[in-house]
Amino acid sequence: MNLFSLPRLPWISGSDRQEKVQLTATELESLRSELADLEERAAHLKAQLEHIDEILRSARLSGYLYIRTRWAALPGEPPPIDDTEVDDWIPRFVVLHGICVFFFLISTDFSPQDSALLSDIVEVGSLPSFTREDEGTRYCFYIMTRQGLRYECSHISKVQVDSWLSALQSDCNLSSDVEVRNGPSVEK
Repeated sequence: MNLFSLPRLPWISGSDRQEKVQLTATELESLRSELADLEERAAHLKAQLEHIDEILRSARLSGYLYIRTRWAALPGEPPPIDDTEVDDWIPRFVVLHGICVFFFLISTDFSPQDSALLSDIVEVGSLPSFTREDEGTRYCFYIMTRQGLRYECSHISKVQVDSWLSALQSDCNLSSDVEVRNGPSVEK
């Protein structure tokens, strides 16, 4: 992997002409220090990249999903308003790995933006699909945590959504007869 190899510095600026560069001892030491720092940073980034690569290779499931979050109403609060017309879906790279579901901003991020322990997931189920003029039908599911946070997830592939539902129900030890709320498609 030559992703982090440093480019060669051109000491010859022409085919026949050679320029001599004179540096003071301080400038030379400064350049050596900068070069050592760059090599150390490159090694660190390469290690991080290899770590992410290993996580993705061993992940049970990963891919981009459109996500939005909702909190369950607290006791005494009015029920949540119907927000099916609100378009606050944002793409996230989601990874099911080990005992966690990780939510990354993009697939090349080193640290997840959010995560949910599988032991904190109390409910997983389908949501009604909806249609967008520019994208077609999006199939949806939700993940409800013990803390009352509900991740609503969507994707244009029904197979992808079914894979996530199956994997989460299996890994969270939820039976397949978990409350599954299917409904008619909603046009937007």
